[in-house]
Amino acid sequence: MTEQRLKYNGDAELIEDFVSECEIRRLTSETIRRYKSSLRIFKNFMNSQGLSIMDIDKRTLKEFLKYLRFERKVKNKTIGNYFSAISSFCDYLVYEEKFDRNSVLPFRKRYIKFPKRMYGESQRKLISVDEMAMLVNAILDPRDKAIVVLLAKTGIRRNELININIDDINWVQQSIKLKDTAKRTNLTVFFDNECSRALRKWIKAREYYDIEDGCKALFISKKGSRLGRMGVYRVVVRYATKVGLNNPASKRIEDHFTPHCFRHWFTTHLRRNGMPREYIKELRGDSRDEAIDIYHHIDRKELRESYLACIPQLGI
Repeated sequence: MTEQRLKYNGDAELIEDFVSECEIRRLTSETIRRYKSSLRIFKNFMNSQGLSIMDIDKRTLKEFLKYLRFERKVKNKTIGNYFSAISSFCDYLVYEEKFDRNSVLPFRKRYIKFPKRMYGESQRKLISVDEMAMLVNAILDPRDKAIVVLLAKTGIRRNELININIDDINWVQQSIKLKDTAKRTNLTVFFDNECSRALRKWIKAREYYDIEDGCKALFISKKGSRLGRMGVYRVVVRYATKVGLNNPASKRIEDHFTPHCFRHWFTTHLRRNGMPREYIKELRGDSRDEAIDIYHHIDRKELRESYLACIPQLGI
């Protein structure tokens, strides 16, 4: 009995260690609170079965899912939050070399379905962080690399990207002020140091282009005028096909990698890294169709810090 109690105390210590790591990563206080609450409930469930929280496998995950759905009658969205917390915890254990792999990821893919309407996304191709890094680092042209990195790091639409001017960039705050459109509410997006390096390298190379008089566009075509929608499309598809992420011969949408797939990637990986839903909506510029969205004030400094903590790094 004493040995079992020590094992369970070890579970509590692991959760506290994970919480401390979340604080170091500068996740938001609300995200940490949700993670801690979810993991405590998962720990109590495992302990009630005579197991430690370290005994995570397909069987125990399935039993916990049944417990949530059929005994506690938990809604799908809340179930998603539970498994997001457990997955983040497992990522931590993998990083600390206590686990070989995160077994929650394939489990979530099979059993946990997030509603498509949650982020307004269609079923498009979703690539991993490693695949995105492979795509970015396969591009040598500074303009094309900057385009791809900016799409990945901000999740902006093609029209939003091509309408950016150089003076829309705030280098101190590492943010961009987008042009006002009917589709977007929040006009400010952030970028990180990796994106900053790619943009600065392109702007330096841009000086050697024969640019039309008065053209302030961040991205220009080979002719020196503002780059168009099809220009961005051709850049993305060309490199995605080159590294095997796009199959132009397939009729299935999930086999194609297009500019909009960056928005899907941006949204999904911020979510997987623990960013709160309302922060993701704000960064995406989604319409505020609920009273709580319209009147909820999001602190700009905290939003930026959460972004920098959650945006995947690509080894640029």
